[in-house]
Amino acid sequence: MWDLIPIVTWQLWLARQLVAQRPLPWQKSLAKLTPGRVAQSFGSILALLDTPAQPPKLRGKSPGWIKGRKRRPIIRYPVVKKGFSRPRKNAPKSL
Repeated sequence: MWDLIPIVTWQLWLARQLVAQRPLPWQKSLAKLTPGRVAQSFGSILALLDTPAQPPKLRGKSPGWIKGRKRRPIIRYPVVKKGFSRPRKNAPKSL
């Protein structure tokens, strides 16, 4: 993690010429932008770059069921009850 901080700082230093200075209302304008100010304005650079993702597919109301096509009834299956039941003992027959 800490090894990336010098690389990120170097990237921000190289991007100074690409970023327009847009200080926040309480900040003073600087002649040379610091890496923090470049990071603050880096969103404008990212907005210019294109994304590798494809645009989302259009969604809408589905066409629905084709008219005139017959629908099959739902197949009903018998209920399967899990459990073990002991067989009933036969009662002795009276004579």
